[in-house]
Parts: sequence; structure tokens; C-alpha cells
Amino acid sequence: MSMSLGKPSADPEVMVEMNTTPLIDVMLVLLVMLIITLPIQLHSVNLNMPIGNPPPPLIKPEVVKLDIDAAGAIYWNGEVVPDRQALEDHIRRAASMAVQPEVHLRPDKSAKYAVVAGVMASAQRLGLTKIGIVGSEQFIND
Repeated sequence: MSMSLGKPSADPEVMVEMNTTPLIDVMLVLLVMLIITLPIQLHSVNLNMPIGNPPPPLIKPEVVKLDIDAAGAIYWNGEVVPDRQALEDHIRRAASMAVQPEVHLRPDKSAKYAVVAGVMASAQRLGLTKIGIVGSEQFIND
């Protein structure tokens, strides 16, 4: 290993390169200080939950059973709904009640998704707010 010193001369040449080592040291110190002073980020939302059990409702809500079978037929409390207009009439009456009934939507496992989605879209569009899908344990694969 050898090192080239160049031509020996009486006048030393000016160095045009800057020594960046002190700048990097200062930058690392500032980075460490920034990391230390940042607050710890929590990935949770603090909620003030009520303590105890809520009182039971004074009036039990009416429950409407809305069934959809494998062929796509719709049943409102066990009665066959012949077409979409009749279904929307039932939904309008339920949505206009002072206390809306709870609608339990129970689709068959082999019912078409388009029929179920259409029923849910009609219920939302016509203002029915208390609707839930019941019997979803049939969709779990054994």
C-alpha cells in the first residue's frame, strides 16, 4: 500500500473539499433530540364509557321478520311479498310509524346476493333505520 503525495512543491495547494463529519455529528444529535422529545403515539381512543347497566326499554319494539328464500322469494312476517312495489309499501308503512319496528332480515344461505342487497337498499332509501341480519351462523363453513 502506498500513498500518493503528489509533486513536492514549495507552495501548498488549497483544499476545496469540505469536511462533513462535524455536520453529520450535529445532524445525528439533533435527530436523537427530536426522537426523544416526541410524545409517544397511542393507537387507541380513550372513551368514557358509562358505568352500570342501562335501564330496560319501557316498550318492547315490534319485530318484523323479513325472510328471503333460496329462490329469491321475499316473506314479510311469513306472508309472501309478490313484487318489489309491495315490499316497498311494507317498508314505507314501517318507516312512517312513530316507533319503527326492528326488521330482522333472514336470508337463506343460497339466496342471491342481488336480492338481499336490493332489499337492504330499499330499506335504507325509504328511511328504515332498525334493520339487522339474523341467522348469520349458517354462513360459517363447517
